[in-house]
Amino acid sequence: MSSDLRSEAPGTPVDGSRDGLHSELYRGVTDFAHDTPRWAHSLAEYGTEGGLLFLLALLAAACWRARRAEPGVLARALLGGAAVAVAYGASEAVKLVVREERPCRAVAGAPAPIAPCPEPGDWSFPSNHATIAAAAAVAVVLVWRATAWLVLPLAALTAFSRVFLGVHYPHDVAAGALLGAAAVLLVTRSAAGPATVLADRVRAGLGRAGPAS
Repeated sequence: MSSDLRSEAPGTPVDGSRDGLHSELYRGVTDFAHDTPRWAHSLAEYGTEGGLLFLLALLAAACWRARRAEPGVLARALLGGAAVAVAYGASEAVKLVVREERPCRAVAGAPAPIAPCPEPGDWSFPSNHATIAAAAAVAVVLVWRATAWLVLPLAALTAFSRVFLGVHYPHDVAAGALLGAAAVLLVTRSAAGPATVLADRVRAGLGRAGPAS
């Protein structure tokens, strides 16, 4: 609804029609969340952090698995890990520019969030969790494609949990996911050549030229 009341926090959108659509989507998800059993609330609260930790653990495992692979694969694995950090830094920078208030304070008439609403100044757009989850998932798939069936849905669920818990708008997690995926693809593709040469030289210096048998 375009008549939704918003807080006066810096960076809060003032375009009523745009705010109304995003507010309605947020209300729809949070209303659905409150209709689910309490075990689903607990699962989402633990899963929003646990999903990230699991994805990052899989990324570490992918890097370890690639240590004896050809230099190009090893380079992509290491660049993927670095790209996750780049994606997180970029999401923090965007937050400081956009300064969008959290929906758990800004959307009138929405149910109370399941998770505690972050403190004022902890901006909403984009979602750090969605950014990291998507970045880690894409980084893993680039070097360990067999895990795509697991990591991509897990990243999507981790991102969705942020709206389910009431601490982000849907567009926050969508933007975060796009940012995370784009950062990994950009870093791994733009730096693949130099990183592959470096990995090959390091491997040769260690007496491991070429893939291990």
